[in-house]
Amino acid sequence: MATYFTKRNFIRSLLILAGAGWSGSLFGQSTKPRFNVLVMTEAGGIHAPFVDAAKIWLASLAAENNFSIHYIENAEPINDKFLAQYQLFIQLNYPPYMWSDTAKAAFQKYITEGKGGWIGFHHATLLGEFDGYSIWPWFSDFMGGIRYKNYIADFAKAIVRVEAKSHPCLKGVPASFEIQKEEWYTYDKSPRPNVNVLASVDESTYSPDSDIKMGDHPVVWSNERVKARNIYIFMGHHPDLLTNKAFTTIFRNAILWGAGEVNEVHAQPVKIK
Repeated sequence: MATYFTKRNFIRSLLILAGAGWSGSLFGQSTKPRFNVLVMTEAGGIHAPFVDAAKIWLASLAAENNFSIHYIENAEPINDKFLAQYQLFIQLNYPPYMWSDTAKAAFQKYITEGKGGWIGFHHATLLGEFDGYSIWPWFSDFMGGIRYKNYIADFAKAIVRVEAKSHPCLKGVPASFEIQKEEWYTYDKSPRPNVNVLASVDESTYSPDSDIKMGDHPVVWSNERVKARNIYIFMGHHPDLLTNKAFTTIFRNAILWGAGEVNEVHAQPVKIK
């Protein structure tokens, strides 16, 4: 048994290290991936443990579903030609600043013209004036016209309630589920009037309770005013999320839906062993 798990972890490590170089299944199976995924992650910082856990989980999912993953740690490579290689763009906690004008224009075209799908996590809504960068107005509109306001620095447990049970990304997800540790960003207003809210956090369930609340508090949503299939998932700070069945079901569904592989998803979430 020990040898079995050692080999499995070794294979996972190879997949992660291969990054862009891995493009199919192992052991003589088809080497042509079903689709290609670009994942932009933050390099180091407070979200490194979550990103590291997500890479392990993504490697398992990619192996089981035969898709390729290419990781980048900044927006420098992004232009029209670069993005044309990918059917799905995952913004894994990279913020909406520090993008060149070329990268911004290419990403905006990718989304508005539906050239691929997009999944954003957590830090992707850190909209405002941070680190000397002004707000990106188009990205703010894409996220429902919001601006980041505050967060629960000490973390809180809370219940997330699903609002759009029929959406492909929520297939197999219970009507409500618990998130153990999260910062729960607040914004200057709810994005609800401008997006399709898929789930929201019940602020009355915060444990410990917090004064940092915004009332109507969406945490998973999609902007249907653009052509690209897209979903923003607020949760994405703590690595334990990758052991949360509801979270990984949403993540898996979003990948297959966002890449245009399926319209209806029958979720079989990947588990970290």
